[in-house]
Amino acid sequence: MDSTSRNQKLSLGIVGFGAFGQLAARHLGPYFDITAYDPSPEVANLAKQLGVCLTSMYAVSQAEVVLIAAPVSSFEAVVGEIAKTCRPGALIVDVGSVKVRPSDIMRRRLPEHVDIVATHPLFGPQSARNGIEDLKIAVCPIRGKRHARLAAFLRKILGLAVIMTTPDDHDREAAVVQGLTHLIAKVLLEMGPLPTRSTTKSFDLLSEAVSMVQHDAPEVFEAIEKANPYAEAVRRRFFALAAGLSAELEAGLTTASDRDGGS
Repeated sequence: MDSTSRNQKLSLGIVGFGAFGQLAARHLGPYFDITAYDPSPEVANLAKQLGVCLTSMYAVSQAEVVLIAAPVSSFEAVVGEIAKTCRPGALIVDVGSVKVRPSDIMRRRLPEHVDIVATHPLFGPQSARNGIEDLKIAVCPIRGKRHARLAAFLRKILGLAVIMTTPDDHDREAAVVQGLTHLIAKVLLEMGPLPTRSTTKSFDLLSEAVSMVQHDAPEVFEAIEKANPYAEAVRRRFFALAAGLSAELEAGLTTASDRDGGS
C-alpha cells in the first residue's frame, strides 16, 4: 500500500462493483489504477463515470491489491476463483460486515504466497455521503505483515479511524452494534410512515439512524443477522427483554383497570 511514495500507482482489482465497490473506487481512485469485475451489466455506466475499467475476474485477480466486495452468499466461490490466478505477493482484502467466516474462508482457500487482511469499514454510502474522514474501519490481520502498512495508509492518507481487532472480537461487537441497529430499523420501517413534525431530538436521531441503513441491499441484512455467529444470541436476548417489558406493561394496565373498576 505504498503507492503514494512511488510514481507508478499500484494496481487495485475490485471484485463486486455494487454500492460499496463504487464508494471504494471514488476514494481510492487517486492512489491506484483500478479495474473491477461485476457480473451485473447495470454497473457499466457507473464504472465509466468513475474511470474504472470493468474487466474479467481473471484480470482483476491479477492485481497487486485485490479488494473483495462480494456478498457473503457468494464469498467462498469468489475467493476460490481469486485463488486460482492471484499473483505471488498480492494483498487480498475483504470489506464484509462479518469477519469470522470470511476470514476462515480466505485463510483456507487462498495460497500461502499472498497476504490477507480482513476489514470492515464501519460506514456505507449513506453515512459517507459527506466524506469519510474520521469514520471508523476495523482491520483484522489474517496472514502476512502488510496489515501495518495498510492501516497506516487508511489512517494517514484516507483519514480513517483504524480499529485493530480480531475477527472473533469484531463479530461479538458487531452482533450488538449492527445486529440491533438493523433489527430495530427494520421494525420501525414496518411501522411507518414515521412522524416528522412533533418530534423530539432523540426521535430525530433514531430516524436518522434508520435512514442510514434502510437502503442497504437485502444481502447486507442477511449477512449481519445470519452470517454473524453471535447475532442469534443477541437477537434472542433483545426479544426476550422486549417481551418481558411488554408483559410488565400489560400487567400494570390490568392492575390499573381492576383498581378503577372496583372503585
